[in-house]
Amino acid sequence: MNRIINTLLLFLVLNTVSSQEQSKIFELAGQNVTLSGEFGVFNTQIAIKKLGEGLEIATITLTHPLGAPPPTFSLKWQLPSSDIAGYWSSGSFVNKTIGPDWGPSKIRSMLAREAPVISLFGHDDTNRLNFSTSEVLNTVVLSTGIKEEDGMLYNEMIFFSEKHSAIKTYEVQVRFDTRKIPFPNAVADVADWWASFDLYTPSPVPEVARKPVYSSWYSYHQNVSMDALVAECVLAKKMGFESIIVDDGWQTMDSNRGYAYTGDWEPERIPQMKEFVQAVHDLDMKFMLWYAVPFVGEKSKAYEKMKGMFLRYWDGQGTYVLDPRYPEVREFIINTYIDAAKAWNLDGFKLDFMARFTAGNETELTKENGRDYASVNTATDVLMTDLITSLQEMNPDIMLEFRQPYAGPAMRKYGNMFRAADCPNLALINRIRTTDLRMLSGNTAVHSDMLMWHYEEPVEIAALQLLNVMFSVPQISVRLADIPDDHFKMIRFYTDYWLKNRDVLLDGEFLPSDPLANYPKIEGWKEDKKITALFNDQVVSLTTGKHASFDLLNAKKSSKIFLDISGETQQYQYVIQDCLGNEVETKSINLKKGTFSFNVPPSGLISFKTLN
Repeated sequence: MNRIINTLLLFLVLNTVSSQEQSKIFELAGQNVTLSGEFGVFNTQIAIKKLGEGLEIATITLTHPLGAPPPTFSLKWQLPSSDIAGYWSSGSFVNKTIGPDWGPSKIRSMLAREAPVISLFGHDDTNRLNFSTSEVLNTVVLSTGIKEEDGMLYNEMIFFSEKHSAIKTYEVQVRFDTRKIPFPNAVADVADWWASFDLYTPSPVPEVARKPVYSSWYSYHQNVSMDALVAECVLAKKMGFESIIVDDGWQTMDSNRGYAYTGDWEPERIPQMKEFVQAVHDLDMKFMLWYAVPFVGEKSKAYEKMKGMFLRYWDGQGTYVLDPRYPEVREFIINTYIDAAKAWNLDGFKLDFMARFTAGNETELTKENGRDYASVNTATDVLMTDLITSLQEMNPDIMLEFRQPYAGPAMRKYGNMFRAADCPNLALINRIRTTDLRMLSGNTAVHSDMLMWHYEEPVEIAALQLLNVMFSVPQISVRLADIPDDHFKMIRFYTDYWLKNRDVLLDGEFLPSDPLANYPKIEGWKEDKKITALFNDQVVSLTTGKHASFDLLNAKKSSKIFLDISGETQQYQYVIQDCLGNEVETKSINLKKGTFSFNVPPSGLISFKTLN
């Protein structure tokens, strides 16, 4: 009886605590940070750990004696805007300028959308402040904005802005990095930090996931057939492509572009799926198949089976979104892929629409009515963890592709291929998106969006599609038998170049320049080889003796390449090639301190090798 009375008294005390905002101030990497929120009886503790000069982590812990929904809380700080040119986030895209404090630049991240990091960079691309958090499961909002009255940047991190189920303990880390290093390196270090957590250990990347892919989407859309795609694979294999992704359309004869027939995943359009996969395997290529993970269409047979276990209806697309908090839903989804992989001998899956697994305003965040999890994010994590574990038990080299924006740190533990979001025929956008992905994805294979163009395009212009994504794994989606001969030769030449230099392009140091101008120069180097891709006219600085060979890709319509040479005089041989691989000029030259210019065909390249 006394225990019951004491519990009731504690309950009354807890529910009569003032709801006024409480705050604490602490210093992190030289910044005065205010932690504030209506914590009530949640106890808050802050511990600071210094990892190095300008690099510190704050661990914030909330505890509640009985458990309660956590309050919305924030971290706020300000700093002078001195030599801060812009900001980078996984969603900043083409506009990396900083907004005003009344309309700040922000990123909203969660399990299946974006990443919780902002990097403020200087006019020389140097890191000024990189701030991030270990909270990659639940929604976090990060923002930065300039105040007109004082020239200060006002920054904020907001936690639990969406309702959450009751908790007793919550711990989160906040990382500040003010080291004067190139900002892409600061971003890459955050990716390594996330990967160091046991909960977010990235999935292994099979070697084939790092090789060129043929995709059916832009070239065939939903009108796919076995004969046509096997014929494409014959040609693609000769070019160096090692796998095919068969996209939407294989599972239905409906071509209305909605998702009313998703959920059954029967090969209605390609009933001979097993033979199809075997035909591709006979070409020594891998086979991946598209699925929309969360969907059960209103016209599918699965609808009646899963009825009552949905998060919402997607109006206009004819489909319901499954609720992963039901064990029956997780079992249904996992068995779908296990059964398909076994029945058809698949090598991987393109898993789409992951970002639809979210709670809405009407979602009941409770563990009841058949749900064994209260949190949609937690249940999604369990679903995807169990799925990748089951698939890897069958095939350790299974490939799973996700596309932006579901390409954050938690997604790396499920998928080993991240693809740029759809940008058909948009070479510049593909460059921006693959570059942003490269900085944040560690060793996860970053793929371009599928490359396509009009077949009457001059070959030099068509080549820009490929040149803009050289520092990622290329995916092609044109009909190889229908494109002009010179387009075919161009693809073959640059795919061969990419394969020969893959260790530099994918595994070397990676330095994109000038984010405010959408990366007009990207450099990569490893050991004695350096590759620079130029997307506008500018002077390239090179130091003799640092690399035994270096290439410059002229990814633009003009033909002039300008070099500003420093270091000791050194003799090189250079070869100029056009985008078909034809040699235009071969000469030896003494490069010494000063400026040099070369005429390189549009979309061609110039390669230098030392002679002494």
